[in-house]
Amino acid sequence: MPEHGESRAVLVTGAAGGIGTATIDTLAKRGYRVYAGVRAESPHLEAMPGVQTLPLDVTSPEDIAAAAAEVTTRQHGHGLHAVINNAGVIVHGPLELVPPAELHRQFDVNVHGPAEVTRAFLPMLRQGRGRVINVSAPTARVAVPYNGPIGASKAALESLSDAARVELAPWGIPVVIVIPGSVDTAIFTKADAAARKALVDADPDRVALYQSRLEAVAAAMANLKSSPPQTVADTIVRAVEAARPKARYVANSDARLMMLVSRLPRRLRDRMLTRTLGLHKVASDAL
Repeated sequence: MPEHGESRAVLVTGAAGGIGTATIDTLAKRGYRVYAGVRAESPHLEAMPGVQTLPLDVTSPEDIAAAAAEVTTRQHGHGLHAVINNAGVIVHGPLELVPPAELHRQFDVNVHGPAEVTRAFLPMLRQGRGRVINVSAPTARVAVPYNGPIGASKAALESLSDAARVELAPWGIPVVIVIPGSVDTAIFTKADAAARKALVDADPDRVALYQSRLEAVAAAMANLKSSPPQTVADTIVRAVEAARPKARYVANSDARLMMLVSRLPRRLRDRMLTRTLGLHKVASDAL
């Protein structure tokens, strides 16, 4: 944590709830100056000592440029200790039924957003000898059926992170990936609502092909235990404060299990996922 009263500064995107709010609260209490990127007014953040909210939709080049300019002015040349790319969305469903606009939104928020935020704030990270922390997901390593969009976006984010870690090493800027598992946040509720809407708007004959499988997956996911956001926030803070941060931090027990599953032969992995999701019990709906 900051030493001798020095207030190191960090930027957190996706700050309005869940992992973002828990991370900001923890960092602020540990003496950091926190810039909280939000898409709408967030009184609960504005009331926290040491927290400055910024309008920041990571899909908006104008928002990103304005946020970078404001933080640069406020930091008076001291730079940033960390940029935490936490903003994200989840799009799920069978690839055949995911609306193209939703697939684009998945990558705009989860891949292009962190890339553009990192690009805009790198001058301040160089000034502050800071680091980049990207929040990923276990599906980046284990492609889960009916979760292809989120997994593909996080796989892309991890690939960019791995490349950037080597590219930015000459300036001593670590690039860290934090992998949460299932977390009790509103993001999953929003994802379910969007997926249901997509099914309503889709071709009913195509939806019928997947109906029994979607019901099986929903039943399996309902039994999944979620961790509190604070579990992930504590992991992010460890990555912020480590003198020599690791390339990857795994935050939850279910995420650790998924990392083990990722090492299995592909056929065995596919069979395990099929059974875990209850798909082995579903009769074929194929025409």
